[in-house]
Amino acid sequence: MKKIEAIIRKTKFDEVKEALIAADIEWFSYAEVRGVGTDHEERIYRGIIYDTSYIERYLLSIVVRDVNVEKAVEAIKKAAHTGEVGDGRIFIYPAEDAISIRTGKRGDATLYNSDKK
Repeated sequence: MKKIEAIIRKTKFDEVKEALIAADIEWFSYAEVRGVGTDHEERIYRGIIYDTSYIERYLLSIVVRDVNVEKAVEAIKKAAHTGEVGDGRIFIYPAEDAISIRTGKRGDATLYNSDKK
């Protein structure tokens, strides 16, 4: 199992969500986040200067079976990409175990329906 954390633009959330669902990723959590980075680019929109370091972002947290890591990452990359500064980052970590609170089951079988891989 792996844990994927992705920081994406808030404006790309719906596209990323749909891409993950299309990639058979059935569940993930997300939260609004803020951060500070070294890449700064000012944009002018209707006479107002915007600093890209203040783009609203979401942090997605997804735990997947090893066989689903690459398709989840590719779905996020494709859907979240704009080509501009501030598109975000994806991090992948090992996930040691998973436990279903409701059933008590352990391991990657707790992640999704047992008939899916």
